[in-house]
Amino acid sequence: MNPILLVVIVVGALAVILFIVGLLLTARGPEAVVEERLEQYTGAPVATVERAPAEGGEPVFKRVAEDIDRVMTKRGVGGGIATELARADLKLTVTEFIILNLLSVVGVAILAAVMFRGWPFALPGAVLGFFLPRWWVRLLQRRRLNAFNSQLSDALNLLVNGLRSGYSMLQAMEAVSEELPPPISVEFARVVKEVGLGLSYEDALANLVRRIRSDDLDLMVTAINVQHEVGGNLAEILDTISYTIRERVRIQGEIRVLTGQTMLSGYIVGFLPVAITILLFLMSRDYIMRMFQTTCGWIMIIVAVTIIASGFFAIKKIVTIDV
Repeated sequence: MNPILLVVIVVGALAVILFIVGLLLTARGPEAVVEERLEQYTGAPVATVERAPAEGGEPVFKRVAEDIDRVMTKRGVGGGIATELARADLKLTVTEFIILNLLSVVGVAILAAVMFRGWPFALPGAVLGFFLPRWWVRLLQRRRLNAFNSQLSDALNLLVNGLRSGYSMLQAMEAVSEELPPPISVEFARVVKEVGLGLSYEDALANLVRRIRSDDLDLMVTAINVQHEVGGNLAEILDTISYTIRERVRIQGEIRVLTGQTMLSGYIVGFLPVAITILLFLMSRDYIMRMFQTTCGWIMIIVAVTIIASGFFAIKKIVTIDV
């Protein structure tokens, strides 16, 4: 294919996709944002007021974008995506994430075809582009969960001190949302807002556990719910849980230090062949491309990837110790 024609096709496709993305992103008005947030807290759809169309047809695009996002969120797949985005604390709607995923698929596929000088490489690039946004969301979720777990012990101490000084549970949670940094302050502020909007403690805490998949948080919420049903000294119970969490974090840190060298060996074993392949591709493209142009080369690649992945996951399984 003519390189100039290829560049024109790539630029045209990206321009069309970016136009659609910009259209949907700018189509969400402030009313839609307010409705989404109220629906998130109350758990029920908010009645919307019909607006008269303005000049230029912009409300039509707004209405279409809002309807698409509302329908996608209520579906099974769309609801799962919305939950994953909430766990990562990404200010994206389901429609925006799907468009971002399509952009990643098209962009990585075209990049792979241009880099390796062949359209057959566009299919592996498209597969990689499909999973890249999901890996990014999972990375943000893991970072946020680790930050939340590291702050949970301090939050429990604040809750215990507040309860012992005469605060109610809601006032103690509000103190946590004001004194501690994100992400734990954001999550406890959401609980306070949900209770203020009419939800019960059990429902608000259940929403918190659904957003933050933490075993320590589940233990805390279970203790609060049990105390709410049968009574007891909640401050003493939370103090015991806080001590347990601190000891668990300390033991996990010691395990991480002892297994750090082995885990580093696993990363080297897993990613060193990939780095060497990229280096050879940059130094001598014709030499390394012979492996991708023969059946024997593809068999070697498949066997090598299988062996390397098996070794990496075996090392990771050995050094992963649950506390």
